[in-house]
Amino acid sequence: MTAGTNWAGNHTYRAQRLHRPTTLEQVQELVAGAAHIRVLGSRHSFTDIADSAELVSLEAVQTEDSATSGIDVDLSAGTVTVGGGLKYGELVDVLRDEGAALHNLASLPHISVAGAVATATHGSGVGNGNLATAVAALEMVTSDGDIVRAARGDADFDGMVVGLGALGAVTRLTLDIRPAFQVEQRVFENLAWDALHEHFDEVITAGYSVSLFTLWGADVDMVWVKTRTGQDVPPDGDLFGARPAVVERNPVPGLDPTPCTPQLGRPGLWSDRLPHFRMGFTPSSGDELQSEYVLPHGCAVPAIQAVHALADRIAPLLLTCEIRAVAADRLWLSTAYDRASVALHFTWRPAPGPVADVLVDLERALEPFATRPHWGKVFRAGAAAIAPLYERHADFLALAGRLDPRGAFGNDWLRRHLLGNG
Repeated sequence: MTAGTNWAGNHTYRAQRLHRPTTLEQVQELVAGAAHIRVLGSRHSFTDIADSAELVSLEAVQTEDSATSGIDVDLSAGTVTVGGGLKYGELVDVLRDEGAALHNLASLPHISVAGAVATATHGSGVGNGNLATAVAALEMVTSDGDIVRAARGDADFDGMVVGLGALGAVTRLTLDIRPAFQVEQRVFENLAWDALHEHFDEVITAGYSVSLFTLWGADVDMVWVKTRTGQDVPPDGDLFGARPAVVERNPVPGLDPTPCTPQLGRPGLWSDRLPHFRMGFTPSSGDELQSEYVLPHGCAVPAIQAVHALADRIAPLLLTCEIRAVAADRLWLSTAYDRASVALHFTWRPAPGPVADVLVDLERALEPFATRPHWGKVFRAGAAAIAPLYERHADFLALAGRLDPRGAFGNDWLRRHLLGNG
């Protein structure tokens, strides 16, 4: 079986074989016997990061110790253990029944847990680490077919979590959970740029999770503020001149808000408010490209101003741009490693050539801010430019050499953006 294309349709996998094992033993046998292999998740990456001569999907793998569809909830320990092929939307259904929650979710609940963790995918909130920071333990199959398990506090654990698929096939993950909570979502429209520049920290901390959406025009089109019911104080009236929306909105101006999670301050479960899109809907056809750049929180305003100077180049190619905050962490290849961060996320029209051209200027404009590109999105920077941005880069390469000495999980993407000529 061939793998076809990614979700966006902009990459056709070159792999001629897509394996769908049903047991852990089959995964071990496949990995040990393949010269080059990668794990294929929910296909929400926009490049060849997951490509190889052979691919393996973990969606059908069953384990003997799983209680509910491969999901084990331990309320006393405050954890949930899941299979590597599970999607967040599927996990949410089980946690809802248990009265439990994750600390955050990404914009889309349609993505796989292991894939999101491996690329440091995140939601928003100055106090919220990316999704990988919830990982308390993991299990992976290395290229010799052995099973390696590691837990928070173990040597090299912080290097294994955001692993970019370069270390092995992650078959199980244990995540921190907490009691379920309610969230209210409000949208504010037309925030003036001067107001954002003057009050950036107050805007980005206005709720548990805050996202700004803009087309880099006369103002910031929307500010989405998500507050915990009974715990956070929601903004009252205008937000530094931005007016409360009186109808529900889509992050892409002009699009139908039906696929979006409920707004207008109506309380709902964490899982029904923290993502921007509902699990039951396909948020779009996937006919788009995405790029994201993560930089130190203290550089947010000058970085926004630098991007705004390119508005004439960016706007014609843009569907929307989201600005959000991510808490610092200690995961070696996390884009928020050792620094509180702000992320600039660009959703582009499906125009690969023009987007690639504008990324040259965009990355040049963001270079002074030690900007790290999101691993799963489209970017131009190569390994030589990326290596100095990560203090533990050399340690990660050494870890990859120990766990995958024959380079079975290496691929062209890794050589371009991480390994260089190594």
